[in-house]
Amino acid sequence: MPIEDSDELRRVLGYNRVAVVGASTSYEKAAHIVPAYLQRHGYEIIPINPNSDEIFGKRTYDSLADVAEPIDIVEIFRPSEEVPEIVEQAIARSDVKGVWMQLGIRNDTAAQSAEAAGLDVVQDRCMKVEHGQLIRHPMD
Repeated sequence: MPIEDSDELRRVLGYNRVAVVGASTSYEKAAHIVPAYLQRHGYEIIPINPNSDEIFGKRTYDSLADVAEPIDIVEIFRPSEEVPEIVEQAIARSDVKGVWMQLGIRNDTAAQSAEAAGLDVVQDRCMKVEHGQLIRHPMD
């Protein structure tokens, strides 16, 4: 069952190294705004975008399989029908602890596969909004 409880969401938001599948170079897109926000709040962002060389001052990767550094959580900014393949790549890694599908993105079959593999799963929620409501201090 995907995580919806505030305490559990806080725990998942405690994962620091975020691989952002579908990270965008377009400043007006959520796939740029959200990870940029997370980076400003101390998260290490690992952008996954085969069409770009660099985003957020970081080298981009073509896929999760190409990332040599550790990943804590995979944040997905791709259409729901692409989620199963991304989740398979996340499961294939021994370091990934969770999968976060951004607002409007949901795939119950992939979520069940991820949960069966022991990963935390969040669907159809914005990581920036949840961070702002559950983690960020009012003075930020």
